[in-house]
Amino acid sequence: MSAFRWMKQLRKNERGNVLVLGAASMPLLIGSAALAIDTIQLSLWKRQLQRAADSGAIAGAHSIHQSASVNDAVTSDLALNNTLPLAVPATIENAPTAGAHAGDARAVRVVLSTQRSLPFMGFFISTPPVISVEATAAVVEDGDFCVISLEEGENVGIEFKGNTNISLGCGMATNSRAANGVTAGGSSTVLATPIAAMGGLSPSGNYIAPTILKPYSTAQDDPFAALPDPVVPNGCLNKNVGPQDTVAFTPDQCFKGLDIKGTATFAAGVYYIDGGTLSFGSQAKVTGEGVTFILTSKNASSNGNSVASLDMNGGAQVNLSSPTSGTYEGVLFYQDRRASAGGGNKINGNANSLFEGGFYFPKQDISMNGTAGMDTRCLQLVARRISFSGNSSIQNECPENGAKAFEGTRVRLVG
Repeated sequence: MSAFRWMKQLRKNERGNVLVLGAASMPLLIGSAALAIDTIQLSLWKRQLQRAADSGAIAGAHSIHQSASVNDAVTSDLALNNTLPLAVPATIENAPTAGAHAGDARAVRVVLSTQRSLPFMGFFISTPPVISVEATAAVVEDGDFCVISLEEGENVGIEFKGNTNISLGCGMATNSRAANGVTAGGSSTVLATPIAAMGGLSPSGNYIAPTILKPYSTAQDDPFAALPDPVVPNGCLNKNVGPQDTVAFTPDQCFKGLDIKGTATFAAGVYYIDGGTLSFGSQAKVTGEGVTFILTSKNASSNGNSVASLDMNGGAQVNLSSPTSGTYEGVLFYQDRRASAGGGNKINGNANSLFEGGFYFPKQDISMNGTAGMDTRCLQLVARRISFSGNSSIQNECPENGAKAFEGTRVRLVG
């Protein structure tokens, strides 16, 4: 058979044509498959790198919240969570130089780059592609809190029980890591938003709309942490004000326990209780404007159990407001932070009581209960653990010129 005739027959053979076409298109098919595989690999690497950048930025923002080293926090996190070799050292910026949060001292920007060879694209490009990602995280505002529990363990931080009725006009937060850091039981009703906890929070019918629960939130700072440790003046004496007595107190006095059963007026200033108890009896009538009571002890450094405590009877008529300036601005009661943990302090209010200012008991518990309501203005309640019980009813308001609630914070990705 001549070659010419063989070629004519081959041209008419369909199976032969398919074979030729298939062979001719094979490089295109292989190239397309290779491109798809390499594209998937690139996407996987970019996702892994982005996840590492996100985690590093969040770690850096948390370090700002904790007053730690941003660079150390990000570097340590990347060592744990980044699995790809970096083409250049990571860029770590506190107060980023670019992006929506440029110049924000509470923001951290992390930029990562990697350069990886690809098995198929390597035939067509001489330089491996560079993959770059960035992430920015920041400490941002997350509600206003006027009640903060500094409990850091597994104990309940804030508790509502009995027939207590709370309407705060602000939020509550606890640093408790308990499965349910805030509990609301009995016939209590709670209107306070948001309610935040480092641990979990269980929904309850005792929370009144629009209360919002925020479990697993960032720990809140101690808003009064900058207050100095008290220095107790000399000459402290025991003082009792009997049911029939009327006493006018001047500032900077110091008492080894102060028991008030009668009428007491406090001029503006600071008053020290050196050990013992600051007690307001059931018949007490107490007034004071611009005052701060410091519950402390000369032996606080060596004996936390010696620090004074607060005991307020529900029958007492108390009208007190805190200073509007100075070291103790906005603070009505300040218990020495060197006090032993776990002690209790009691406030029983009634409809004839008015409090304006902060209650600060950083190491001990405080219980607010009673048989009637109390009027609070610009209430700022900070303690290790806090409980509301009995038939207490608190309506909290704050005038325009009063001390505001504490700004809550959380860490989140912002870019």
